[in-house]
Amino acid sequence: MARLVARSHRGGKGVLTAGPRYIWPMSGEATVFEALIVPHRSLSPRGLAILMTVIGALCALIVLRFWLIGAWPVAGFGVVEIGLAIFLLRLNANRARARELILLSEQALRIVRTDQHGRREERVLATGWLNAVIEEPAGKVPRLLLVARGVREEIATTLGEVEKRDLWVALREALHRLRNPTFDNAQLRGDGFSSQPGPWT
Repeated sequence: MARLVARSHRGGKGVLTAGPRYIWPMSGEATVFEALIVPHRSLSPRGLAILMTVIGALCALIVLRFWLIGAWPVAGFGVVEIGLAIFLLRLNANRARARELILLSEQALRIVRTDQHGRREERVLATGWLNAVIEEPAGKVPRLLLVARGVREEIATTLGEVEKRDLWVALREALHRLRNPTFDNAQLRGDGFSSQPGPWT
């Protein structure tokens, strides 16, 4: 499961949750919408260290017990088990460093993916014919796709169904507002004209 942090820069409901904001240089382009997808981890680094210590201590006690009663082959498997458990916990924690950043501007939609090792990959899609669509394979989590002429890019693969649908709605609204801007003209509202009679009346 992953966590979604999305922010719309031009109002609208969209998806808004508390969380850190990831800033990416846009070469002077105004960002209309941004969403940051990060893997969800329930344990903090301190909590992870405590968990590994507890697991290691409990397994060590079991290994010691089998060693004292003469079942040293079982003790050997216990040592391997401790090492495997700690390795898997560390691997899970390292994968939490992965990020997927979605930035929508008037010119393009950028997808910036950063893996757990810090390697970054960027994909830039023109917004002209771009649409966000949901595909629902039978018995599987829906897929969120960015579709245009000759383009079919899946995003947010780590999100669950509910978060993925929230992102889909927010992206559709952002694209709609981008293509259908609203102009606030005081003269069209009548606010730009004085209700007091002029000197010519």
